[in-house]
Amino acid sequence: MTGAPASAAGGSPGARGATGAPGVSGAPGASGGPGAAGAPDGPKTPRGGKLGAAAVNQASLWNIANILTMIRLVLVPGFVMLMLADGGYDPAMRAWAWAAFAVAMITDIFDGHLARTYNLVTDFGKIADPIADKAIMGAALICLSGLGDLPWWVTIVILGRELGVTLLRFVVIRYGVIPASRGGKLKTLAQGTAVGMYILPLTGLLASLRFWVMGVAIVLTVVTGLDYVRQAVVLRRRGIAERRAAAAEAER
Repeated sequence: MTGAPASAAGGSPGARGATGAPGVSGAPGASGGPGAAGAPDGPKTPRGGKLGAAAVNQASLWNIANILTMIRLVLVPGFVMLMLADGGYDPAMRAWAWAAFAVAMITDIFDGHLARTYNLVTDFGKIADPIADKAIMGAALICLSGLGDLPWWVTIVILGRELGVTLLRFVVIRYGVIPASRGGKLKTLAQGTAVGMYILPLTGLLASLRFWVMGVAIVLTVVTGLDYVRQAVVLRRRGIAERRAAAAEAER
């Protein structure tokens, strides 16, 4: 029956392709055919794929650790306004200023922990986190000294140590990283507690107690600062020795 449909007669392109007819060589994706040579093995990445990946990487900036850091940065001007409201001696405003300071110090604990635990470390966090730390503590110390509640030499010692250690880290970073010590964490806790007690309008025994807490904070500040200097010197010497040894080995 020459007039029968191709599907009935077995003459469809698909049937011919199954028996090795020319349909094989022309079928897309078939081995040995033109389609096999030119067709990709899988779906091509869209032209905007790189842009999409960049967008995803950029979106990772908005993780919980970085958001907490941003909150600390935003709290700094608010804290200063609360501290200086009504001449800086309104008990209610000082209490609100303490609340802002406490939130900033607590988020400082959690953002670093979250970033390390859940792999949320970003370049923004590496830069913004230490800035936020120094900003809130520096603002509190300067406000307290400006109001006459804390001697200026205390502010200079604490801020001088913090800025000095930060610069020291950048100087020796080519040789390695100075790890945070347990003493440094105790120093941060003592500083936060002491400054918080000075922010609050305390009287009586608590007002006397904050003097001793600040004394402990100052001692820890100086001791840990000197320890960082020692570690930086050791790290630099070790790095220079390793570089010289590597250079001598390369010359052999």
